[in-house]
Amino acid sequence: MTTTSTAATAAPVLTRHAGAETCADPSSTMTLLADSAHTEGGFTSYRSTFAKGAAGAPAHFHTRAWELFFVIGGSLQVLVGEEVTILGEGDFLAVPPHAFAAAPGAEADVLFVFTPGMDRFDYLRLLGRVMRGEADPGAIAASAGRFDNHYVDSPAWRAALDRSAARA
Repeated sequence: MTTTSTAATAAPVLTRHAGAETCADPSSTMTLLADSAHTEGGFTSYRSTFAKGAAGAPAHFHTRAWELFFVIGGSLQVLVGEEVTILGEGDFLAVPPHAFAAAPGAEADVLFVFTPGMDRFDYLRLLGRVMRGEADPGAIAASAGRFDNHYVDSPAWRAALDRSAARA
């Protein structure tokens, strides 16, 4: 009996930089690379570039996927559990509940991957609209179930952001 894996029969996904959709707000640009619908549910991927002092995402978790980070350049401050750490160029992280932002005084260029894939491009578009003041921030909370993005309070993350703001 011969079996064929989905990966072996799936069509390749190629996203050219010049043709990629971007979602920009005052402190970051997200380049949408491949959503779940294009990868047979295998993964979702986007690239974010954060300006110095960019807020990033508050503490949150996903119940249906791992989120992977690969720092292409700069530094990213992340919350893993209740520990805040700095990722530098070339660092890789796969996380359960987490938060992230550009490291204090640094820019960051990060590749994000969700696996298995989750249709998240509409969430990223919504996030951009909220950050630009074009949509109500309550729309983010209302979309939690649809996009598997569940926000939580983290005293460790709040303290890290307060320290970053004090240095700025």
